[in-house]
Amino acid sequence: MAPARTGTALTAPRRPPALLPLLLAALAAALPAAARAAPVQAAPVQAAPQPDVFVPSLWDPASPPPKPDLAALKPLLIVTGQDDPPFAFTLPDGTPAGFDVDLARALCDVLKVTCTVQARRWDTVLPAVVAGAGDAAVASLAITAANRRSVDFTSPYYRTPARFVAPLAAKAGDVLPETVRGWRIGVQGGTAHEAYLKAFFPAATLVPFGTVADLRAALVAGRVDLAFGDGIGWAGWLNGPAGSACCTFVGGPFTETHFFGEGAGIAVRQGREPLRVALDYALWRVAQDGTYADLWLKYFPVSPY
Repeated sequence: MAPARTGTALTAPRRPPALLPLLLAALAAALPAAARAAPVQAAPVQAAPQPDVFVPSLWDPASPPPKPDLAALKPLLIVTGQDDPPFAFTLPDGTPAGFDVDLARALCDVLKVTCTVQARRWDTVLPAVVAGAGDAAVASLAITAANRRSVDFTSPYYRTPARFVAPLAAKAGDVLPETVRGWRIGVQGGTAHEAYLKAFFPAATLVPFGTVADLRAALVAGRVDLAFGDGIGWAGWLNGPAGSACCTFVGGPFTETHFFGEGAGIAVRQGREPLRVALDYALWRVAQDGTYADLWLKYFPVSPY
């Protein structure tokens, strides 16, 4: 499954819709402190619940992008997706909410510009930007060559790492090609995650599944020793009752762009370079003032990293 959605078609679902009720409950709970570090492969971990939440750092604090002419900015219409928790969903009163939605509002605060955030059906988000029906899309759009033919992108504002997941009782420790020789590793078939395992874990026994739900059921039932897949999707599951009672992340994270992409960026219509530059500046600012970390902690109580 892709690390972020493309602008043309949906592949295997990356984020389970069943996460929404779990997310709403999690938002009311106190959150642990962040452990800030560079987004590289983590140190080995034992199979135990995570005490901290890792906040990715994608911006160099010593290299700010150029500050835009804020006075030249006009009110913005920002489009986003819907029914895609924790990135975009609708509260009971009809208000859009989610990581993408809150990030869009925070960027507008930095730019001191009035913004309207409009939730749209997924397949209409990118066409809206191309047609000028939206100024920018903050909708977890993957930065891909295909999407770049239609729109311009800011720098990525998150990446989706691949992760191994193990039963709590397994005490799997680090996950390296030599430590899992002969182990049964479940993975969704036909994905970049399966390709990665074939390339770098050839001594493991790969067990492909048609759906993520089937893969999770096999992990819970003990039919595989490990599961490998999209870190964000697995983080949502581990934050729920079924996942937290069963399993935990081990090893990783794995972020090779050749397999898992460049990440998600904000899309703007081609030729709107001043707006793209302004949004890149605002992303850097929210990363430096702690706003980005606050949003990450709010929506990812179990870190995909």
